[in-house]
Amino acid sequence: MTDISISILTSLDDIPAEEWNKLSGAHKPFTRYEFLHALEASACTTQAEGWIPNHILLRTKERVIGIIPGYLKTHSYGEYVFDWSWAEAYQRYQMRYYPKLLSAIPFTPSVGSRLFLDHEYQSPGKTSEILKQVIAYLEQCNIPSWHLLFPENTSYELLKQANINTQSQLIERTGCQFHWQNNAYPDFNSFLAHLNSRKRKSIRKEREKVAQMDITFQVFEGAEIDQSILEIYYPFYQATYFKRGQQPYLNRAFFEQVCKTMPENVMLCMAKKGDQFVAGAWFFKDDDTLYGRNWGCLEEYKNLHFECCYYQGIEYCIKQGLENFDAGAQGEHKLQRGFRPLKTHSFHWIAHEGFSDAISTAIKEEHQHIDQYIEDAIRHLPFKNAK
Repeated sequence: MTDISISILTSLDDIPAEEWNKLSGAHKPFTRYEFLHALEASACTTQAEGWIPNHILLRTKERVIGIIPGYLKTHSYGEYVFDWSWAEAYQRYQMRYYPKLLSAIPFTPSVGSRLFLDHEYQSPGKTSEILKQVIAYLEQCNIPSWHLLFPENTSYELLKQANINTQSQLIERTGCQFHWQNNAYPDFNSFLAHLNSRKRKSIRKEREKVAQMDITFQVFEGAEIDQSILEIYYPFYQATYFKRGQQPYLNRAFFEQVCKTMPENVMLCMAKKGDQFVAGAWFFKDDDTLYGRNWGCLEEYKNLHFECCYYQGIEYCIKQGLENFDAGAQGEHKLQRGFRPLKTHSFHWIAHEGFSDAISTAIKEEHQHIDQYIEDAIRHLPFKNAK
């Protein structure tokens, strides 16, 4: 493994899209070159925003054999695996927590590959050696921690089995999201028929109240999302953040670029009251999954969020034959609407041995709470025969 060298890619302009996508795969939208490049080109991930591209390139003398996407972070916003208490502990001891290295998709808590490795290197032994070299590089650069968030099955297993033989190991942390699964439902009513009577009536009542407000829905896909539609939708998106006293993570240029470079992966559901659009929900998609990402409205309408973000998404999955609906992080309210609890994972390398031990101990206790939370959530699923 000594023939593998590490270099840092600080701009996706410095690597061909084909080379990136060959390793990352072009199936999942968020790990595609086009998505991450749109974030950079639109200046959503820059030093000024606290997201400094720092992708790790793994090379032999002949070729690039792996990429680990990464960003040097000067804060912990936009991650959805919360480590604010860790940063505060470092501050209390007058130690430096930032910049940290984050291997995740900015502003996107969706499961995906975090180790883009040539198939030849996707074994626990070879991956362990690669991780050792990466950690040696981090130590050399005096980077205090490394965080890999929401890895999918292959990345998860490689990280889980890794043996890096350093004073600080990779610490596994778990979390919970709620995802909807399509059991080959022919229509929305068929899905409702699988719910218990009380929840079925509740959803129907929510949908009826939206319909009674003379609100209808229009779906736009790919090239249909033109400048005129974005001009209406973007202020809705901004309002979600402004209401919380925050600046939006994404700018309009980002949305414009993904519509141009990956139109097959974008969908927008707009809510219309009479002849005027009043709200919108932005989705990404691939061959088997719909991803709910960004919601916004200027004026609040009761139950409209549930309808536009969840029920319209479920209907879309049923019509398109999509198997899964990932509606984003958190949200116990999804449970009563047929979204099942799903355990998520992250891995954390903490350079300081004392802090690594303390965080590891805290996370072990956290694991028990997460397992109990998921167990309780399963018992409260609204299906007739919940499992």
